[in-house]
Amino acid sequence: MDATTPTVLWRLRHDRGAQARAVLIPGEPRSTLTIFVDDVMDRAENFDTIDVALFRAGDLKASMVAGGWRDEP
Repeated sequence: MDATTPTVLWRLRHDRGAQARAVLIPGEPRSTLTIFVDDVMDRAENFDTIDVALFRAGDLKASMVAGGWRDEP
């Protein structure tokens, strides 16, 4: 992952056809994690470190998978 380029961390799809993706925007002093659902920003959260943002992205993905979302092929 480039230290300055926004990066898609994961993409999910729901059986109802909805799509979601997590995008990490690295920065100084804060990095931003954004979640888009059907190309509409659902949330944006700022973190002091990229490691914490990646942990949060994994936590959100796990919650969504538990709610019926699947990795996009």
